[in-house]
Amino acid sequence: MFELSNILSLPVLVFLPLVFGIIILMPFFPNNDIIVRRFAKGCVGVHLLYSLLFWVFYDKGFISLFSPEWIKTLGINFGFAMDELSLVVTILTTVVFMIAAISSKLHIRHGQKYYYALLLFFETTILGIFNASDIFTFFLFWELELIPAYFLIGYWGEGNNAKKSAMKFLLYTFLGSLFMLLGLIMLHYFNFLATGVLNGQIALFNLDKVGQSLQVLISVLLLIGFGVKLPIVPIHTWLPDAHTDAATPVSMILAGVLLKTGAYAIIRFNLQTLPEAFKIVAPVLAIFALINIIYTAFVAYAQTDIKRIVAYSSISNMGLILLGICSMNIIGLTGAIFHMVGHGIITAGLFAVCGIVLLRCRERDINKLGGIAADMPRLFGFATVIILASIGLPSLAGFVGEVITIIGALASEFSDVMKFIALFALPVLILSSCYMLKFLHCGFFGKEGNCKPAADIANHEFVVLASIVVILFILGCFPSSIIDVIQNIGITNGAVVW
Repeated sequence: MFELSNILSLPVLVFLPLVFGIIILMPFFPNNDIIVRRFAKGCVGVHLLYSLLFWVFYDKGFISLFSPEWIKTLGINFGFAMDELSLVVTILTTVVFMIAAISSKLHIRHGQKYYYALLLFFETTILGIFNASDIFTFFLFWELELIPAYFLIGYWGEGNNAKKSAMKFLLYTFLGSLFMLLGLIMLHYFNFLATGVLNGQIALFNLDKVGQSLQVLISVLLLIGFGVKLPIVPIHTWLPDAHTDAATPVSMILAGVLLKTGAYAIIRFNLQTLPEAFKIVAPVLAIFALINIIYTAFVAYAQTDIKRIVAYSSISNMGLILLGICSMNIIGLTGAIFHMVGHGIITAGLFAVCGIVLLRCRERDINKLGGIAADMPRLFGFATVIILASIGLPSLAGFVGEVITIIGALASEFSDVMKFIALFALPVLILSSCYMLKFLHCGFFGKEGNCKPAADIANHEFVVLASIVVILFILGCFPSSIIDVIQNIGITNGAVVW
């Protein structure tokens, strides 16, 4: 008897967008913008529905290894595996890409065939990162992701410095990857010394016999690479430029999904694979998380460019996610992962609002946008809900992630430093209200500026913003839909295990 679960395959999940992208680039495919756009949206929509089947029929049996013999001799298995963490961020990825694809209609005016193909390639690389079961598969997709991201930022950017910002992003990530690669090679080598078996599968690493100092060194090397993508202050300066100069749909993906690859990697490698070393590193890393929260919040408040406000707010929120990871308990980890999802949807919505304002007003300076609430009431209504979610209003997604993360940090048993930082971070979170309410007040209710929009949001923009608001309410009112899945991640000796 045929069952839907029989058609589920991780390689198909990962590579289906790539196949769609290749079809778009084929010579026989019509070079018509409308056809390309509709086909790409249909492909992303089909892929979203396919990914939701994994949520419905989730089974830890989702694993796929396919490697030639000569690679197996090196301990490399090119394959994929899905656990609860991978499942949650995979669904987040497909949702954000669907929202970004719909939002691209008015933002992308040239080279649409190549744009949508690269967008689909980008989705494959990110899904490869989230579902890789082997360290070399992980690193392969981590590097391949740079190619579509560079062109999407540089070629379709909205600012005059788009190419410069794309190059900055590329160099930062590539240099961070050099440290990460060294850490992965050491991880592979010392695992071989400890077990006598060449094996690159992340779930099978055993470093119990490796000295603590070496484990800490590996953990720090990995954190440098992951920290660039998260990002962690002071290796964060690529983000405001890339987010500001990229086209709005690309900014939605960068903030909504790409930053989460850094948090995911820290959980997967530093927390799960090197827990003893992470116990030593976590208190120091938590201090960096607090700096993320405070410093970038003040910087966000000082901005007048609406996209830069959202960009710096993303760094501040990623600091909160990092704090939850550093707590090293299931409560903090649950809060961190939940906030990854909530923040991913919120920032996609915030950048969608910024993009609509830019299209109508040709202006991003909040001091020149005053009074547009009266001319764009539907946009104002949606923007208000999304901004309230960002500052953590109860019944919306942002509130749940923030509260659980802080509780997890306060409950940390590994360091008193964590509890002090959590107590200090709690009142500091009010800073997010300051810069977000400034965005809302100055941008929509300030003194009358230069902008006189001819029309409110279009139908496809209404669909995007309405979908985001519905998701935020669902996550805020029924958080157990995700929390129950996350809490199936096991804890062994204080460490989260795969």
